[in-house]
Amino acid sequence: MNFEELLKARFSVRKFAETLVEREKLDKVLQAGRLAPTAKNSQLQKFAVFTGKELEKVDECTPCRYGAPAVILVCYELTERENWGIVGATIATTAMMFQAQDLGLGTCWVQNFDSEKTRQVLNLPSNIIPVAFLPIGYVDIESSRYHGVRKPMTEFMI
Repeated sequence: MNFEELLKARFSVRKFAETLVEREKLDKVLQAGRLAPTAKNSQLQKFAVFTGKELEKVDECTPCRYGAPAVILVCYELTERENWGIVGATIATTAMMFQAQDLGLGTCWVQNFDSEKTRQVLNLPSNIIPVAFLPIGYVDIESSRYHGVRKPMTEFMI
């Protein structure tokens, strides 16, 4: 699949199959996040992967896991010398979404969570800032597609 086909095929999955995601595929998705460009090459993005029993912690943080058998929490490290972390974390999340799609997996970018509660439940250090949960897995055949219709290019131009 070429890049344009990949862009058109990807959608936010809100119902995942119960099939487990192979560790090799999760590793490739994480590698895409590691290799993603970052502002000033700061590479401040951080990831945590949740599977199995660990998913109960994710469920405490967000109602939007959608039955995914794996979830990646994307964060960034807040430092005194760099304030570009959120840029790198969002680029990394995008790269991971497209890598997952290329591997036959679906994702959903989730920002519906309380940062402080997430920090407490997951015992995150104060300098690690959560940006998004990324549920990941095989798409349930009945998953709704909200991605479909796109505005014409003229509506994007100023």
